[in-house]
Amino acid sequence: MRITDGLVAEVDYELPRRTDDAHPKEQILDASGKLVFPGLIDPQVHFREPGLTHKEDLASGSLAAVAGGVTSLMEMPNTRPATTNPEALTDKLTRARGRMHTDHAFFLGATSENADQLGEWEQLPGCCGVKVFMGSSTGDLLVADDPTIERVLRSGERRVAVHSEDEPRLRERYAAIEPGTTVVDHPDVRDVETAVRATRRLLDLVERTRRKVHVLHLSTAEEVALLRERDLGDLVTAEVTPNHLCLTAPDCYERFGAHAQMNPPVRDARHRDALREALANGTIACIGSDHAPHTAEEKAQTYPASPAGIPGVQTILPLLLTAVRDGWLQLTDVARVTTSGPAAVYGIAGKGSFEPGADGDLVIVDPDVDSPLEAEWLQSRAGWSPYVGVELAGLPITTVLRGSIVFNNGAPTAAAGEPLRFDCNR
Repeated sequence: MRITDGLVAEVDYELPRRTDDAHPKEQILDASGKLVFPGLIDPQVHFREPGLTHKEDLASGSLAAVAGGVTSLMEMPNTRPATTNPEALTDKLTRARGRMHTDHAFFLGATSENADQLGEWEQLPGCCGVKVFMGSSTGDLLVADDPTIERVLRSGERRVAVHSEDEPRLRERYAAIEPGTTVVDHPDVRDVETAVRATRRLLDLVERTRRKVHVLHLSTAEEVALLRERDLGDLVTAEVTPNHLCLTAPDCYERFGAHAQMNPPVRDARHRDALREALANGTIACIGSDHAPHTAEEKAQTYPASPAGIPGVQTILPLLLTAVRDGWLQLTDVARVTTSGPAAVYGIAGKGSFEPGADGDLVIVDPDVDSPLEAEWLQSRAGWSPYVGVELAGLPITTVLRGSIVFNNGAPTAAAGEPLRFDCNR
């Protein structure tokens, strides 16, 4: 493959090395014996800037991303202040300039106050769309009632990303927590019905409004069955996190405590296996890390005060390569769910493939690395991961963004990220 002026110019896996003087400045990357993927797209990260930069910021989070082969990402609005208007969006884009190692875009958070203006604002440069929190999670954004959600869905055309948990049931469940409840009980506190009830409500609203939605971090077998049963085609897409594919309750909570706590929760093997099957067969369109770092001190608080969230933007590809080793995914599936899948869901222009004219983004993986994942490899400010010690089945070694090496053999180069471009009809 040849990249010229930042774009894929030619794809020929037998391209000869040039021996003439026509391209004296051409840089050659030797990927012999390696795996090469298009640069990964992570459509769900929380980089905590502004307001919570002791956990992460745009620079440190995007550095972790390129170290893991992620060249494009979409950042969530539940910062302090939340990204709920054009001024907050502009602020994030300004903060990102010259500091982010990846190409990037930012979600606008839906509220009852801005619901009718989102259709105009979602078209702004650097905006990847609208995010709805149907259930409360980390931060203050919440749109809990169907009439307001319907207002959001009727305002605009782009696909809406949704955190699908039922807020009335969450309030009931948290009010009923008894003394002695621990993080091991987290999947019962935020139970299966909490997720299913919200997703059912959301699908009803989609049928009524015909607005496209993307259901984030599916966590239950019942939701997978519901998506298949309702069969709304391209109106409804969904994603899953590596955590819901690779961790299982109660073991993960017994081993890692609150370091395995996220919303919606990691559940037992029945749900994990259904999600794995749905990802492999295409029912689930893509992977999103839901990278959500907290400090070790914050995680050490007693449940339910311990915050929900697991850092994960850097470990997507290593974990999916273990899935290939273990036989429930193919390498072609890995490429689909991390590149072309999210690009198609959100209509990201120029990303997700090696087609001529696409952005020259790629990651080179050494498939022979089979040692345990080391904490020293992690670049996130959080500094921890429940996957430290996992036996690897390959590791990213070189990441290229629009023809420029942005991470190579453990070392970053200058931050080169730019705002993503979109086909806004998605």
